[in-house]
Amino acid sequence: MSKFLEFKVDLKSFIKELNEKIVANNKKVEKLLKIKEKSFTNFVKPLEMMDEYLEQFFTPLSHLNSVKNTKQTQKIYAASLPIITEYSTKLSQNLDIYKAYKEIQKKEQKSLNQEQKRVLELNILNFELSGAHLDEKSKKRLQEINIKKSELSNNFSQNLLDATNEYEYIINDAKDVEGLPQSDLQSAKFKEDGVTKYRFTLQMPSYIAYMTYGKNEKIREELYRAYVTRAPQNAKIIDELLSLKSEMSILLGFKNYAAYSLASKMAKDEKSVLDFLEKLIANSKAQAKKELEELQRIAKKPLQSFDTAYYSEILKKEKYEIDEEEYRPYFEQKSVLEGMFEFLNRLFGISFEKAEEELWHKKATSYNLHVDNRLKARLYLDLEARKGKQGGAWMNNFQTHCQDEKGSEQLASAVIVCNFPPSSSKNPSLLRHDDVVTLFHEMGHALHHMLSNVGENEVSGVNGVEWDAVEFPSQFLENFAYEPSVLKLFACHHKTKEILPDEMIEKLVKSKNFLSALGILRQLEFSLFDFKLHTKLYHGDEIQNLLDSIREETALIKPPSYNKFQNGFSHIFAGGYAAGYYSYKWAEVLSADAFFGVVEEGIFDSKIAKKYLHVILESGGAKSMDILFKELMGREPNPDNLLRLNGII
Repeated sequence: MSKFLEFKVDLKSFIKELNEKIVANNKKVEKLLKIKEKSFTNFVKPLEMMDEYLEQFFTPLSHLNSVKNTKQTQKIYAASLPIITEYSTKLSQNLDIYKAYKEIQKKEQKSLNQEQKRVLELNILNFELSGAHLDEKSKKRLQEINIKKSELSNNFSQNLLDATNEYEYIINDAKDVEGLPQSDLQSAKFKEDGVTKYRFTLQMPSYIAYMTYGKNEKIREELYRAYVTRAPQNAKIIDELLSLKSEMSILLGFKNYAAYSLASKMAKDEKSVLDFLEKLIANSKAQAKKELEELQRIAKKPLQSFDTAYYSEILKKEKYEIDEEEYRPYFEQKSVLEGMFEFLNRLFGISFEKAEEELWHKKATSYNLHVDNRLKARLYLDLEARKGKQGGAWMNNFQTHCQDEKGSEQLASAVIVCNFPPSSSKNPSLLRHDDVVTLFHEMGHALHHMLSNVGENEVSGVNGVEWDAVEFPSQFLENFAYEPSVLKLFACHHKTKEILPDEMIEKLVKSKNFLSALGILRQLEFSLFDFKLHTKLYHGDEIQNLLDSIREETALIKPPSYNKFQNGFSHIFAGGYAAGYYSYKWAEVLSADAFFGVVEEGIFDSKIAKKYLHVILESGGAKSMDILFKELMGREPNPDNLLRLNGII
C-alpha cells in the first residue's frame, strides 16, 4: 500500500460515502463510550484517528473546489458542509466525551507524555469553547449557528471567485499598453477578427500588471473600481456572520467574539492586542508620511488609491535604479523551486525528489521529502493562475505525521497553491520577486507540517499551534528570499543561465524595505479593523463607518467612497482569521527575532537554524509556541526586531 493517499474524489458518490462514514463514526463513539476503564490508548487515540481519517476523506473535495472549481464541485461541496458541520458540532459538544477526557487527564497525569497531555489540554478547552457544558437548547442553537456560518463563509468565497472570473477589460489601443512588460503583454494579447487586442482580468498576475505599469489612469481606475467593488452581495453575508458570531460568543459566556477567539491564542486579552497594534501604528507613521511625500513628488498630482502601484514602480526605478521586469528572466518558476530545495538542503539537511503520479491538473506536481535518506513526507504544488482557481496563495495539510492506533507511523503530506503567471509552450512562468517571497512563505508553512516528529496527530505539524503563532515558520523562511547567498542558488537567467549579478542583488536587497512603513500601516489597518469589528456587534453602515474611522489613523491616501474592501476580506469572512488577522504581525515578532539570530551566525553555519528544525518544526503543536520560542532562543522575543526587519527606525 502507498504511504500517501491520492487527491482523488468521486463526486457522484461523495455525499453517500460521507454520510456512511459519519454513521460509522457515530457508532464508534457509542462503542467507545461503553468502555468501563477508559484510557488515553483505548479511548482518546481511536477518537483522534477517527477525526484524522474523516479529514483525509474531506480534504480532496475542498481542495478540488478551490483549484478546479466547477458547478459540480460547488454543488457537492455546498451539500457536504451542513453534514460535516452538524457532525463535528455534535461531537465537540458531547458531554460524555468531555467528562471522559477530564477523568483521563486526572487519572493518567503522571504516565502521559507531553504530546498526550497537550492533546487532552486542547481538547478540553475546545469542548468548553464548543459548549459541551451547556444545556440542550443552547447546544442545538450553537449547532444551527455553526451550520449557517459554514454555509455563509462558503457563499462569501464563491461570490468572490465568481466576480473575479466574470470580469474582463479589453484594450483595443496599443498605446494603452505601452510600458507593460513583454511577458504580461504576451499573456494579455489575443486576436479578434484579425485585430490585436489585450484582455485584463481581476486575477492577480493580470490585475497587478496593469496597476503597476499601465499608463492610462482611466483604465487603472476602472480596474481598481472593479476589484474593490467585487461581490456586493457579500455585505449581507457579513451582517449575518457578525450577528451569528456575536450570538455564539454570548451563548458560550464571552462578552464578544474577540474574547472567544483569544481563549485559544497566545495573546492574553483584547488590551494586549490593541496596545500591540496601536504601538506599531505610532512607530510606523512618521516614516510612512515621509514615504508618501516621496511618492507625491514623483506623481506631481494628488495621489489616488489606483495610482500607488504605478508611481511606486517609477519611484523604485529612480531611487534604486531597479526595474522589476529586468529581474523576472532570472526567476523562472522551475529554477526558483529547485534552488529553494537546494537552500533547504543546505540549511536543514533535507532533500526533495520528484514523485511521478497523476494529479488534478497537468501543471500540478509532487515531490517526496527525505530526511537522512529516509522518506519523511510528500509535497504537492499547484503554482500557476488559471480560471476556476481561487486567487491568492495558501498551504493545505492533507495527511498528518503520527502513530496510528496500531503504532504504525503515518507520514505527512501538504499542498502549496499559488497564482503565479501561467507558463505555455512558448513562454516559461517568470516570477516577480514578490512571487518568490510568496513561495518561500508557503513553503515555511508546509515544512512546519511535513517535518513534524510528533506521534499524536491533533498536535502534530500545524495542528494545535496557536493561531497567532502559526505564521512564524512561514515568515521566518520568506525572509531568506532576500539573502544574497540564497538568491545565488536559484536566480539564474532562464536563457543565458547567467547568475543574477551582484549589482542587481544589491539593488534588490536595498529596495527590500521600499515603502515598508506604508505597507505596515496597511496591514495594521486590516488587523485593527478585523479585531475591533469583533469587539461588539456592528451592522450595515456601522461596518463601513468603523473602517473609515480606522483609516483616519492609518490610510495616508484616502480610498474612494466606492471602495468596499470588506466584501473581499476572505481571510476573516471565509478563512480562519476572524479576530485574528493581527496574528501576521504578532508572529512576525518571533520570525524576525529568529531570522536575525540565524543571519548573525552565518546562514549555512547557523546553530540556531539546526535548533529551529528540531525545536520549532519537529515539535508541531505539542507545546505552546511561547515555550518553544524560549527553548529556541533562550529568552523572550524582542519586539524591536520586527521594526528592524522592516527598516523602521
